[in-house]
Amino acid sequence: MRTIAATRPVTGTRLAGRQRRDYRRMATILVFLLPAVAVYALFVIYPLIQASFYGLFKWNGLGPLDDYVGLDNFSQVLRDEVFRRALWHNLVILGLSLIIQLPLALGLALALGRQMRGRAFFRTVFFLPFVLSEVVTGVVWSFLYHPDSGINNLFSAMIPDYERHGWLGDTRTVLPALFVVITWKYIGFHFVLYVAGLQNIPRDLEEAAQIDGASPLRVVRDVTIPLLGPTIRLSIFLSALGSLQYFDLVWVMTTGGPVGASETMATYMYKFGFQRFALGYGSAVSVVIFVICFGFALAYQGLVMRRDYVNPIN
Repeated sequence: MRTIAATRPVTGTRLAGRQRRDYRRMATILVFLLPAVAVYALFVIYPLIQASFYGLFKWNGLGPLDDYVGLDNFSQVLRDEVFRRALWHNLVILGLSLIIQLPLALGLALALGRQMRGRAFFRTVFFLPFVLSEVVTGVVWSFLYHPDSGINNLFSAMIPDYERHGWLGDTRTVLPALFVVITWKYIGFHFVLYVAGLQNIPRDLEEAAQIDGASPLRVVRDVTIPLLGPTIRLSIFLSALGSLQYFDLVWVMTTGGPVGASETMATYMYKFGFQRFALGYGSAVSVVIFVICFGFALAYQGLVMRRDYVNPIN
């Protein structure tokens, strides 16, 4: 009895000390998290709530909020043919990025490899366009696409009887022309991601496959690319979100024209919110864009990237 009674205070003291340490640890975590939470709430949560509130009114941004329309702005966004076409353009850019841009970046990363001489130089060359701002990129490529200069001069010198073409002024070619610029600018970013992922793959696994008689192509297909899966999934995620939010480059080069042929959701929102002073409707558009991007992010992370959180190796 004495032994049991003597050990109880010691056990209680240990538990109390452990609880105090847990409380201190939680308090430390909260102290470090509070600045980030405050910034996130100020620049993300509050603007989203504010935009959702403004979307309930027909408002030009100057007078009081006295013309309440409820959900009419949101339903009008979904019914508007121009917005649906803008969403389709974003989806076209997304599809082209997944089919052309990302495989091209992956192919470049695999071709340069980890043993090729001068790989640091090539990384710099491919990554350099990503460093340029969208405005500078848009101005430069607008000059290159001009009918009297740039690409047309090159084609005129190479192709006899070549007819100069207004690449950004033709509804049939404006979207592919924009995608070329998007690929030129962002392929280096994905290329660097893939190169970093390749460096994390142990060389022993690839060498073991080669010793077992696998050809270089089969090693890439059956060993390298599966181990590069987390990087590929992350690259697809970033590319998809970027494709749904394109604004700067499109606005500088075409402002969504001609005749809405290169309109995106972001340029559509800007036109109504700031050019036509329909801030209530523009706020509703911004909320719809947020819901689309947020819904995609949740679905993709839950269905595709979940395996990377559960089992990062695979």
